[in-house]
Amino acid sequence: MATSTVEQYIKTIYQEEERTRTPLVQMKRLSRAMEVTPGTATSMVKHLADNALVQYTPRKGVTLTSRGRKLALGMIRRHRLIETFLEQVLEYDWSDVHDDAERLEHAVSDTFVERLDKYLGFPDRDPHGDPIPSAELVMGKSGSIPLRECTVGRSFSVARVKNAGRDRLAFMKEHRVVPGEQFVLDQKNETAGTMTLRHHDSGESLTIGFDLGSSISVVASEEK
Repeated sequence: MATSTVEQYIKTIYQEEERTRTPLVQMKRLSRAMEVTPGTATSMVKHLADNALVQYTPRKGVTLTSRGRKLALGMIRRHRLIETFLEQVLEYDWSDVHDDAERLEHAVSDTFVERLDKYLGFPDRDPHGDPIPSAELVMGKSGSIPLRECTVGRSFSVARVKNAGRDRLAFMKEHRVVPGEQFVLDQKNETAGTMTLRHHDSGESLTIGFDLGSSISVVASEEK
C-alpha cells in the first residue's frame, strides 16, 4: 500500500501535467507544488521510479507510468467525492472543503469510497465543477475552455473553478461565479489585464483580473 507521501506526490504530478498540458513535469515545478526543496523532490521521485510509478529523466523531469496514473486518478476520485460529501451532506462552504478532503483522502478505504459514491448518487462533478473519475478510473472530458479564451460578446456557462484559495473562492461565490451560472463577457482589456463579466439573470457586472480569470473554465455558447 502506498504511503500518504507517495500518494500526494503522484497526485501532484498528475495535477501539474494537467496544469501545464504536458506529460513531462519539471522538477522545479514539482518541488514548488510540494513545498519542498528540489533535492527532496528528486529523492522521492527516484523512489517512485524504483516502484514503477513514474519515469524520471535527470535535468528534464518526471512523467507518470500507467501504474502511477491509475494511482493518481484513484486519489483524485477520493478527493473529489469527499469534497462533494462535505458540501452536500455536511453543509461545508465550497471554499472550505479542500483542506479536510486532503486529510481524509489518505485515510478512507476503497470500500468507503465506493459506498460514498453510491450514497451521493454517483456524481460526475465536484463542488468546483471538476470531473470525478469513474469507478473504472476514467476521467470524463469537460469540454470547457479557459475564460480568457472566450471572445467578447459571447455568453458562457461557468463549468469549473479551480481551487484558487479560500478568499478567492468566497469572492467568486458572492458574485455567483460558480458552476452552472451564466454570464456574458462584456469586455477584455489586454493592457490592464482585466475582464468584465455580466451575470445573465441579475445583470450585475464584475471586473476581474486575468490572474483570477485563469482559474475559471467555461462552456461558451455557439456563435450565431
